[in-house]
Amino acid sequence: MKSLAIIPARGGSKRIPRKNIRPFMGKPVIGYPITAAIQSECFDEIMVSTDDKEIAEVAQSFGATVPFMRSEKNANDHATTADVLLEVLEEYKKLNKHFDYCCCIYPVTPLIDAEILSGAMKKIIETGADSLMPVIRYSHPIQRALQIDSQDRLSFIYPENALARTQDLSPTFHDAGQFYCFKVDAFQKNKTLISKNTAAIQMAENHVQDIDTEEDWQMAELKYCFNNQ
Repeated sequence: MKSLAIIPARGGSKRIPRKNIRPFMGKPVIGYPITAAIQSECFDEIMVSTDDKEIAEVAQSFGATVPFMRSEKNANDHATTADVLLEVLEEYKKLNKHFDYCCCIYPVTPLIDAEILSGAMKKIIETGADSLMPVIRYSHPIQRALQIDSQDRLSFIYPENALARTQDLSPTFHDAGQFYCFKVDAFQKNKTLISKNTAAIQMAENHVQDIDTEEDWQMAELKYCFNNQ
């Protein structure tokens, strides 16, 4: 059984320029997921899909491979993660290389943990799931979510839950946006990472931070320091 880690890292990040190789706590941020993937000892190969020569060189310096460059078609703002993964798998097929399982790890994930990756890969294999994703529990039940109208007035989105006790409502979760594990055959057939046979692994808040703004970056640094104190 062969496994591949794919780290998609294009060069054209807009909100934080050159985000994928920006220094984070002393080293390029893409180095963290590469190092975690190596330390997890789960993967036969760890590759970076990029259209950018500098990103490729940085990735290789941390131990990842860049066996081919990403196509221009899948290096724009409209290409989805699934598009990129399908392209990578097709390029490996041309090289006569095939994998049973893959893990797509996003490049700006400095809080990623090798043990969590290892546990996720073990769980997808043992449970027979087609895919697995890390999730974070919402801190407050979304069933009691509020909305604001054009007159600045509040109302419940789900008024039937207006009087419900929070402890009586089912917990809800959202995508942690850190990585996705999947069976290659199932993904190539369904072309989606989330299906009726998707398993979950719950993450702690201090191990996840979506990074789209400077404030997000600073929060990730605080969490990193907390985790490593």
